[in-house]
Amino acid sequence: MIVKISQNAQAATSEMRKISTEKKNQILLAVADALVAEKEEIKKANERDIQAGKKNNLSEALIDRLTLNDSRIQGMADSLKVIASFPDPVGEIVEGFNLENGLKVQKVRSPLGVIAIIYESRPNVTIDAAGLCLKSSNVSILRGSSSAIHSNKYLADLFNRIGKPLGLPDDAIQLIEDTKHETLDELIVQDEYIDILIPRGGEGLKEAMQKKATIPIIMTGAGTCQIFVDHNADEEKGIPIILNAKTQRPGTCNTVECLLFHKDKTNYATDVIEALLENDVIIHLSSKLAKSLHLDDEYIKSNQIHLDGDEYFGHEFLTKEILLHQVENVDEAIYYTNKYGTHHSDAILTKDLINAERFLNEVDSAVTYLNASTRFSDGGEFGFGGEIGISTQKLHARGPMGIKQLTSERFVVKGEGQFRK
Repeated sequence: MIVKISQNAQAATSEMRKISTEKKNQILLAVADALVAEKEEIKKANERDIQAGKKNNLSEALIDRLTLNDSRIQGMADSLKVIASFPDPVGEIVEGFNLENGLKVQKVRSPLGVIAIIYESRPNVTIDAAGLCLKSSNVSILRGSSSAIHSNKYLADLFNRIGKPLGLPDDAIQLIEDTKHETLDELIVQDEYIDILIPRGGEGLKEAMQKKATIPIIMTGAGTCQIFVDHNADEEKGIPIILNAKTQRPGTCNTVECLLFHKDKTNYATDVIEALLENDVIIHLSSKLAKSLHLDDEYIKSNQIHLDGDEYFGHEFLTKEILLHQVENVDEAIYYTNKYGTHHSDAILTKDLINAERFLNEVDSAVTYLNASTRFSDGGEFGFGGEIGISTQKLHARGPMGIKQLTSERFVVKGEGQFRK
Protein backbone atom coordinates (compact mmCIF):
# COMPACT_ATOMS: atom_id res chain seq x y z
CA MET A 1 0.00 0.00 0.00
CA ILE A 2 2.70 2.48 0.99
CA VAL A 3 4.74 1.81 -2.13
CA LYS A 4 1.64 2.41 -4.29
CA ILE A 5 0.82 5.65 -2.45
CA SER A 6 4.41 6.84 -2.93
CA GLN A 7 4.44 5.89 -6.62
CA ASN A 8 1.14 7.67 -7.20
CA ALA A 9 2.48 10.77 -5.46
CA GLN A 10 5.58 10.84 -7.64
CA ALA A 11 3.43 10.42 -10.75
CA ALA A 12 1.30 13.38 -9.65
CA THR A 13 4.27 15.78 -9.58
CA SER A 14 4.19 16.33 -13.34
CA GLU A 15 0.51 17.31 -13.22
CA MET A 16 1.07 19.51 -10.19
CA ARG A 17 3.74 21.47 -12.03
CA LYS A 18 1.20 22.26 -14.77
CA ILE A 19 -1.52 23.65 -12.50
CA SER A 20 -1.94 27.42 -12.88
CA THR A 21 -1.77 29.99 -10.12
CA GLU A 22 -5.39 30.92 -10.75
CA LYS A 23 -6.52 27.32 -10.38
CA LYS A 24 -4.51 26.82 -7.18
CA ASN A 25 -6.05 29.94 -5.67
CA GLN A 26 -9.53 28.90 -6.74
CA ILE A 27 -9.13 25.56 -4.97
CA LEU A 28 -7.77 27.16 -1.80
CA LEU A 29 -10.65 29.63 -1.57
CA ALA A 30 -13.25 26.94 -2.26
CA VAL A 31 -11.82 24.69 0.45
CA ALA A 32 -11.78 27.65 2.85
CA ASP A 33 -15.48 28.22 2.25
CA ALA A 34 -16.22 24.50 2.65
CA LEU A 35 -14.43 24.38 6.01
CA VAL A 36 -16.78 27.01 7.41
CA ALA A 37 -19.85 25.51 5.75
CA GLU A 38 -19.09 22.04 7.12
CA LYS A 39 -17.82 23.08 10.55
CA GLU A 40 -20.50 21.13 12.42
CA GLU A 41 -19.55 17.90 10.64
CA ILE A 42 -15.88 18.63 11.26
CA LYS A 43 -16.55 19.09 14.98
CA LYS A 44 -18.49 15.81 15.10
CA ALA A 45 -15.52 13.94 13.64
CA ASN A 46 -13.20 15.79 15.99
CA GLU A 47 -15.35 14.96 19.01
CA ARG A 48 -14.82 11.25 18.32
CA ASP A 49 -11.08 11.84 18.56
CA ILE A 50 -11.42 13.93 21.73
CA GLN A 51 -13.50 11.31 23.49
CA ALA A 52 -11.07 8.58 22.48
CA GLY A 53 -8.19 10.74 23.68
CA LYS A 54 -9.78 11.26 27.09
CA LYS A 55 -10.45 7.52 27.36
CA ASN A 56 -6.77 6.91 26.57
CA ASN A 57 -5.73 9.46 29.22
CA LEU A 58 -4.13 11.94 26.85
CA SER A 59 -2.68 14.94 28.68
CA GLU A 60 -4.52 18.25 28.83
CA ALA A 61 -1.94 19.74 26.47
CA LEU A 62 -2.50 16.98 23.88
CA ILE A 63 -6.29 17.30 24.13
CA ASP A 64 -5.88 21.02 23.51
CA ARG A 65 -3.75 20.34 20.42
CA LEU A 66 -6.36 17.88 19.22
CA THR A 67 -9.41 20.11 19.65
CA LEU A 68 -11.11 21.85 16.72
CA ASN A 69 -13.66 24.52 17.70
CA ASP A 70 -15.39 27.24 15.66
CA SER A 71 -12.48 29.62 16.13
CA ARG A 72 -9.84 27.12 15.02
CA ILE A 73 -11.87 25.99 12.02
CA GLN A 74 -12.29 29.63 11.02
CA GLY A 75 -8.55 30.03 11.53
CA MET A 76 -7.87 27.18 9.08
CA ALA A 77 -10.16 28.81 6.52
CA ASP A 78 -8.54 32.20 7.02
CA SER A 79 -5.12 30.61 6.63
CA LEU A 80 -6.05 29.20 3.21
CA LYS A 81 -7.35 32.61 2.12
CA VAL A 82 -4.07 34.24 3.13
CA ILE A 83 -2.10 31.56 1.25
CA ALA A 84 -4.26 32.17 -1.82
CA SER A 85 -3.50 35.90 -1.64
CA PHE A 86 0.27 35.39 -1.87
CA PRO A 87 2.17 35.62 -5.16
CA ASP A 88 2.94 32.17 -6.54
CA PRO A 89 6.52 31.31 -5.53
CA VAL A 90 6.97 28.78 -8.35
CA GLY A 91 8.87 30.29 -11.26
CA GLU A 92 9.86 33.41 -9.32
CA ILE A 93 13.17 34.74 -10.61
CA VAL A 94 15.39 35.09 -7.54
CA GLU A 95 18.26 36.62 -9.47
CA GLY A 96 19.54 36.87 -13.02
CA PHE A 97 22.72 37.86 -14.80
CA ASN A 98 24.34 37.75 -18.23
CA LEU A 99 27.66 36.07 -18.96
CA GLU A 100 30.29 37.52 -21.28
CA ASN A 101 29.52 34.81 -23.82
CA GLY A 102 25.94 36.05 -24.07
CA LEU A 103 24.27 33.34 -21.98
CA LYS A 104 21.39 34.59 -19.83
CA VAL A 105 21.37 32.88 -16.42
CA GLN A 106 18.36 32.96 -14.12
CA LYS A 107 17.91 31.42 -10.69
CA VAL A 108 14.24 30.46 -10.27
CA ARG A 109 12.10 28.88 -7.54
CA SER A 110 10.97 25.32 -8.11
CA PRO A 111 8.80 22.85 -6.12
CA LEU A 112 10.57 20.36 -3.87
CA GLY A 113 8.44 17.54 -5.32
CA VAL A 114 6.82 14.96 -3.03
CA ILE A 115 6.73 15.96 0.63
CA ALA A 116 5.74 13.50 3.35
CA ILE A 117 4.54 15.26 6.50
CA ILE A 118 4.30 13.22 9.70
CA TYR A 119 2.50 14.92 12.55
CA GLU A 120 0.95 14.21 15.93
CA SER A 121 -2.36 15.30 17.44
CA ARG A 122 -2.98 18.54 15.54
CA PRO A 123 -5.61 17.97 12.81
CA ASN A 124 -5.24 21.56 11.57
CA VAL A 125 -1.89 20.45 10.11
CA THR A 126 -3.87 18.42 7.55
CA ILE A 127 -5.28 21.63 6.08
CA ASP A 128 -2.18 23.80 6.59
CA ALA A 129 0.13 21.24 4.97
CA ALA A 130 -2.19 20.50 2.06
CA GLY A 131 -2.75 24.20 1.39
CA LEU A 132 0.92 25.21 1.58
CA CYS A 133 1.99 22.27 -0.59
CA LEU A 134 -0.69 23.06 -3.17
CA LYS A 135 0.30 26.73 -3.46
CA SER A 136 3.97 25.76 -3.85
CA SER A 137 3.05 23.06 -6.41
CA ASN A 138 4.26 20.20 -4.21
CA VAL A 139 2.56 16.84 -3.81
CA SER A 140 1.83 15.93 -0.19
CA ILE A 141 1.60 12.62 1.64
CA LEU A 142 0.04 13.22 5.06
CA ARG A 143 0.43 10.86 7.97
CA GLY A 144 -1.23 12.02 11.18
CA SER A 145 -1.45 10.19 14.48
CA SER A 146 -4.11 7.69 15.51
CA SER A 147 -5.37 10.19 18.10
CA ALA A 148 -6.65 12.49 15.33
CA ILE A 149 -7.59 9.96 12.67
CA HIS A 150 -11.30 10.83 12.37
CA SER A 151 -10.58 14.57 12.11
CA ASN A 152 -7.75 14.05 9.63
CA LYS A 153 -9.83 11.76 7.42
CA TYR A 154 -12.67 14.24 7.25
CA LEU A 155 -10.38 17.19 6.47
CA ALA A 156 -8.32 15.38 3.84
CA ASP A 157 -11.48 14.08 2.19
CA LEU A 158 -12.95 17.59 2.19
CA PHE A 159 -9.84 19.05 0.51
CA ASN A 160 -9.92 16.41 -2.23
CA ARG A 161 -13.70 16.41 -2.61
CA ILE A 162 -13.75 20.18 -3.16
CA GLY A 163 -10.45 20.43 -5.02
CA LYS A 164 -10.66 17.70 -7.64
CA PRO A 165 -13.63 19.12 -9.60
CA LEU A 166 -11.67 22.39 -9.76
CA GLY A 167 -8.52 20.77 -11.16
CA LEU A 168 -6.63 19.35 -8.18
CA PRO A 169 -4.62 16.45 -9.66
CA ASP A 170 -5.37 12.91 -8.52
CA ASP A 171 -3.07 11.77 -5.68
CA ALA A 172 -1.74 15.30 -5.13
CA ILE A 173 -2.94 15.13 -1.52
CA GLN A 174 -3.02 11.68 0.09
CA LEU A 175 -3.70 10.80 3.72
CA ILE A 176 -2.30 7.55 5.07
CA GLU A 177 -5.11 6.20 7.22
CA ASP A 178 -3.16 3.24 8.59
CA THR A 179 -1.37 4.69 11.65
CA LYS A 180 0.57 1.58 12.68
CA HIS A 181 4.30 2.01 13.35
CA GLU A 182 5.13 -0.61 10.72
CA THR A 183 3.38 1.50 8.08
CA LEU A 184 5.35 4.56 9.10
CA ASP A 185 8.60 2.59 9.00
CA GLU A 186 7.78 1.58 5.42
CA LEU A 187 6.92 5.15 4.42
CA ILE A 188 10.17 6.74 5.57
CA VAL A 189 12.34 4.57 3.33
CA GLN A 190 10.54 5.40 0.07
CA ASP A 191 13.40 7.63 -1.10
CA GLU A 192 12.87 6.50 -4.69
CA TYR A 193 9.57 8.39 -4.77
CA ILE A 194 9.52 10.86 -1.86
CA ASP A 195 11.81 13.89 -1.93
CA ILE A 196 11.47 15.39 1.55
CA LEU A 197 10.33 14.13 4.95
CA ILE A 198 9.04 16.62 7.54
CA PRO A 199 8.28 15.16 10.99
CA ARG A 200 6.24 17.29 13.39
CA GLY A 201 5.97 15.82 16.86
CA GLY A 202 7.80 14.79 19.99
CA GLU A 203 11.44 13.90 20.40
CA GLY A 204 10.68 10.18 20.17
CA LEU A 205 9.22 10.58 16.69
CA LYS A 206 12.10 12.73 15.49
CA GLU A 207 14.78 10.44 16.88
CA ALA A 208 13.14 7.49 15.15
CA MET A 209 13.06 9.40 11.86
CA GLN A 210 16.74 10.29 12.11
CA LYS A 211 17.71 6.67 12.80
CA LYS A 212 15.50 4.93 10.24
CA ALA A 213 14.65 7.33 7.40
CA THR A 214 16.44 7.17 4.06
CA ILE A 215 14.66 10.30 2.82
CA PRO A 216 16.21 13.75 3.41
CA ILE A 217 14.64 15.32 6.50
CA ILE A 218 13.72 18.89 7.34
CA MET A 219 13.70 18.72 11.13
CA THR A 220 11.13 20.77 13.00
CA GLY A 221 12.39 20.99 16.54
CA ALA A 222 11.14 20.66 20.04
CA GLY A 223 10.85 23.99 21.76
CA THR A 224 12.89 24.35 24.92
CA CYS A 225 12.59 28.12 24.73
CA GLN A 226 14.27 30.56 27.14
CA ILE A 227 13.59 34.16 28.16
CA PHE A 228 16.48 36.09 29.74
CA VAL A 229 15.44 38.90 32.11
CA ASP A 230 18.39 41.31 31.96
CA HIS A 231 19.56 43.70 34.69
CA ASN A 232 17.46 46.63 33.42
CA ALA A 233 14.47 44.85 31.87
CA ASP A 234 11.22 46.80 31.91
CA GLU A 235 9.49 45.15 34.86
CA GLU A 236 6.01 46.43 34.04
CA LYS A 237 6.11 45.05 30.49
CA GLY A 238 8.03 41.92 31.44
CA ILE A 239 5.35 40.08 33.39
CA PRO A 240 2.67 40.20 30.63
CA ILE A 241 5.26 38.97 28.12
CA ILE A 242 6.30 36.10 30.40
CA LEU A 243 2.71 35.11 31.20
CA ASN A 244 1.80 35.12 27.51
CA ALA A 245 4.84 33.03 26.62
CA LYS A 246 4.02 30.44 29.30
CA THR A 247 0.26 30.31 29.70
CA GLN A 248 -1.47 31.23 26.43
CA ARG A 249 -1.08 27.68 25.05
CA PRO A 250 1.36 25.72 27.23
CA GLY A 251 1.45 22.69 24.92
CA THR A 252 3.06 24.47 21.96
CA CYS A 253 6.69 24.33 20.85
CA ASN A 254 7.10 28.13 21.12
CA THR A 255 6.08 28.25 24.79
CA VAL A 256 8.78 29.46 27.17
CA GLU A 257 10.10 26.65 29.40
CA CYS A 258 12.87 28.47 31.28
CA LEU A 259 13.30 31.98 32.70
CA LEU A 260 16.84 33.20 33.24
CA PHE A 261 17.15 36.07 35.72
CA HIS A 262 20.14 38.40 35.91
CA LYS A 263 21.61 38.29 39.43
CA ASP A 264 20.46 41.89 39.98
CA LYS A 265 16.82 40.91 39.27
CA THR A 266 16.30 38.73 42.35
CA ASN A 267 13.58 40.99 43.79
CA TYR A 268 11.80 41.07 40.45
CA ALA A 269 11.96 37.27 40.29
CA THR A 270 9.69 37.14 43.35
CA ASP A 271 7.15 39.31 41.54
CA VAL A 272 7.29 37.00 38.51
CA ILE A 273 6.84 33.97 40.78
CA GLU A 274 3.72 35.53 42.29
CA ALA A 275 2.30 36.25 38.82
CA LEU A 276 3.02 32.69 37.67
CA LEU A 277 1.45 31.18 40.78
CA GLU A 278 -1.68 33.28 40.27
CA ASN A 279 -1.93 31.65 36.83
CA ASP A 280 -1.56 28.11 38.21
CA VAL A 281 1.97 27.59 36.90
CA ILE A 282 4.11 25.03 38.76
CA ILE A 283 7.57 26.46 39.45
CA HIS A 284 10.89 24.61 39.55
CA LEU A 285 13.72 26.69 41.07
CA SER A 286 17.37 26.03 40.34
CA SER A 287 19.62 25.79 43.40
CA LYS A 288 21.40 29.01 42.46
CA LEU A 289 18.22 31.08 42.24
CA ALA A 290 16.64 29.43 45.27
CA LYS A 291 19.66 30.39 47.36
CA SER A 292 19.39 34.03 46.25
CA LEU A 293 15.63 34.31 46.84
CA HIS A 294 15.69 33.33 50.54
CA LEU A 295 12.13 32.00 50.40
CA ASP A 296 10.93 30.51 53.67
CA ASP A 297 9.94 26.86 53.83
CA GLU A 298 6.28 27.57 54.53
CA TYR A 299 5.97 29.78 51.42
CA ILE A 300 7.62 27.13 49.27
CA LYS A 301 5.43 24.34 50.66
CA SER A 302 2.14 26.23 50.51
CA ASN A 303 2.69 27.31 46.91
CA GLN A 304 3.98 23.95 45.68
CA ILE A 305 7.27 25.46 44.55
CA HIS A 306 9.85 22.79 43.76
CA LEU A 307 13.57 23.10 44.54
CA ASP A 308 14.56 20.56 41.88
CA GLY A 309 15.23 22.93 39.01
CA ASP A 310 18.77 21.69 38.36
CA GLU A 311 17.20 18.45 37.12
CA TYR A 312 15.21 20.30 34.47
CA PHE A 313 17.89 22.15 32.52
CA GLY A 314 16.91 21.75 28.86
CA HIS A 315 13.52 20.20 29.67
CA GLU A 316 10.41 20.78 27.55
CA PHE A 317 7.43 20.71 29.93
CA LEU A 318 4.56 21.40 27.46
CA THR A 319 2.37 22.04 30.50
CA LYS A 320 1.91 24.85 33.03
CA GLU A 321 5.33 24.22 34.53
CA ILE A 322 8.47 26.31 34.23
CA LEU A 323 12.10 26.37 35.32
CA LEU A 324 13.57 29.53 36.90
CA HIS A 325 17.35 29.95 37.02
CA GLN A 326 19.81 32.73 37.84
CA VAL A 327 22.74 33.84 35.68
CA GLU A 328 25.52 36.31 36.31
CA ASN A 329 25.27 38.33 33.10
CA VAL A 330 24.36 38.26 29.42
CA ASP A 331 27.39 36.06 28.65
CA GLU A 332 26.09 33.32 30.94
CA ALA A 333 22.57 33.74 29.57
CA ILE A 334 23.84 33.24 26.02
CA TYR A 335 25.92 30.24 27.08
CA TYR A 336 23.00 28.61 28.92
CA THR A 337 20.58 29.23 26.05
CA ASN A 338 22.90 27.76 23.43
CA LYS A 339 23.79 24.77 25.63
CA TYR A 340 20.38 23.79 26.96
CA GLY A 341 17.95 25.21 24.42
CA THR A 342 16.80 23.52 21.23
CA HIS A 343 17.68 26.49 18.99
CA HIS A 344 13.99 27.20 18.45
CA SER A 345 12.88 30.57 19.91
CA ASP A 346 14.57 32.57 22.66
CA ALA A 347 14.10 36.10 24.00
CA ILE A 348 15.84 38.81 25.98
CA LEU A 349 14.00 41.44 28.01
CA THR A 350 16.28 44.46 28.33
CA LYS A 351 16.80 48.18 27.78
CA ASP A 352 20.51 47.63 27.22
CA LEU A 353 21.03 47.88 23.46
CA ILE A 354 24.50 46.35 23.57
CA ASN A 355 23.28 43.31 25.50
CA ALA A 356 20.27 43.09 23.22
CA GLU A 357 22.40 42.94 20.07
CA ARG A 358 24.75 40.41 21.63
CA PHE A 359 21.89 38.10 22.63
CA LEU A 360 20.06 38.45 19.30
CA ASN A 361 23.19 37.71 17.30
CA GLU A 362 25.04 35.21 19.49
CA VAL A 363 22.14 32.97 20.48
CA ASP A 364 22.10 30.39 17.69
CA SER A 365 18.34 29.88 17.41
CA ALA A 366 15.91 29.92 14.50
CA VAL A 367 14.15 32.95 16.02
CA THR A 368 15.46 35.42 18.62
CA TYR A 369 13.36 38.15 20.23
CA LEU A 370 13.91 41.46 21.96
CA ASN A 371 11.20 42.45 24.46
CA ALA A 372 8.54 40.18 22.98
CA SER A 373 6.90 36.81 23.63
CA THR A 374 8.28 33.65 22.06
CA ARG A 375 4.70 32.72 21.14
CA PHE A 376 5.04 34.76 17.94
CA SER A 377 7.14 32.00 16.35
CA ASP A 378 4.39 30.83 14.05
CA GLY A 379 3.83 30.92 10.31
CA GLY A 380 0.45 32.60 10.73
CA GLU A 381 1.86 35.28 13.04
CA PHE A 382 4.73 35.91 10.62
CA GLY A 383 2.23 36.47 7.83
CA PHE A 384 2.88 33.19 6.00
CA GLY A 385 -0.76 32.09 6.20
CA GLY A 386 0.30 28.98 8.12
CA GLU A 387 3.36 26.80 8.36
CA ILE A 388 4.55 23.34 7.53
CA GLY A 389 6.60 23.44 10.72
CA ILE A 390 9.29 25.47 12.47
CA SER A 391 12.67 24.30 11.26
CA THR A 392 15.49 24.28 13.80
CA GLN A 393 18.13 22.90 11.48
CA LYS A 394 20.56 24.96 9.43
CA LEU A 395 20.27 23.55 5.93
CA HIS A 396 17.61 24.78 3.51
CA ALA A 397 15.38 26.68 5.96
CA ARG A 398 15.21 27.91 9.56
CA GLY A 399 12.20 29.14 11.51
CA PRO A 400 8.54 29.02 10.38
CA MET A 401 8.27 27.42 6.94
CA GLY A 402 5.79 28.92 4.49
CA ILE A 403 5.39 28.49 0.75
CA LYS A 404 8.78 29.94 -0.21
CA GLN A 405 10.51 27.55 2.18
CA LEU A 406 8.80 24.68 0.33
CA THR A 407 10.68 25.50 -2.85
CA SER A 408 14.28 25.12 -3.92
CA GLU A 409 16.23 27.17 -6.43
CA ARG A 410 17.42 25.96 -9.80
CA PHE A 411 19.08 27.61 -12.79
CA VAL A 412 17.54 28.32 -16.17
CA VAL A 413 20.11 29.26 -18.83
CA LYS A 414 19.13 30.73 -22.20
CA GLY A 415 21.50 30.89 -25.14
CA GLU A 416 21.71 31.54 -28.89
CA GLY A 417 23.93 28.70 -30.03
CA GLN A 418 26.80 29.06 -27.57
CA PHE A 419 29.01 26.07 -26.81
CA ARG A 420 31.94 25.66 -24.45
CA LYS A 421 35.36 25.73 -26.04
